[in-house]
Amino acid sequence: MHLAVVIPVKSFTMAKGRLADTLTATQRSALAQSCAETVVRAALSLPTYVVCSDEDVASWATALGARVVDCQIPGLDIAVATGRATAQADGADHIIVAHADLPLAVSFDHIAREGKVSLVPDRHRDGTNVLSFPASSSFTTAYGPGSCDNHIRLAVDAGLEYEIIVDNALGLDLDTADDLSELARRETEQT
Repeated sequence: MHLAVVIPVKSFTMAKGRLADTLTATQRSALAQSCAETVVRAALSLPTYVVCSDEDVASWATALGARVVDCQIPGLDIAVATGRATAQADGADHIIVAHADLPLAVSFDHIAREGKVSLVPDRHRDGTNVLSFPASSSFTTAYGPGSCDNHIRLAVDAGLEYEIIVDNALGLDLDTADDLSELARRETEQT
């Protein structure tokens, strides 16, 4: 398999809006950039594509060694499709999509399953934090509430087998104050 990792990244100043009641704008921006850097560094063993519409994010991603894919049309599914097309044009035959808010990401090499869709759900088994699929398949993404179940349905519709991968590190994304508390709890356990 010729793998590629696609990472959609919002403007750091606009990211993590759901944490506005918990963190200041400066704290949210710093958190978004820190998490995104963790994710990109975890992906760099493979060709890595950061999909963004923000010049600062593009410069940051280039400095880290990722390829930048400009996507000015809003929407996570559109960003993923744009990154997928670019990676596929560069020779990738299997795509791994990782969210940029996974603070415990270390690697994505273990996610891809040849000829299958593989999913790492969030810790609530609602969202899809990491997704992998054959690039040339008819599989499409459907992010948003219930995306884990949406992606399973879309895999079946595309005639592809799927596998759910439980990965405690990749299952933690940072969307809510409860997620921040869970991260703090895990960090405390490690010390």
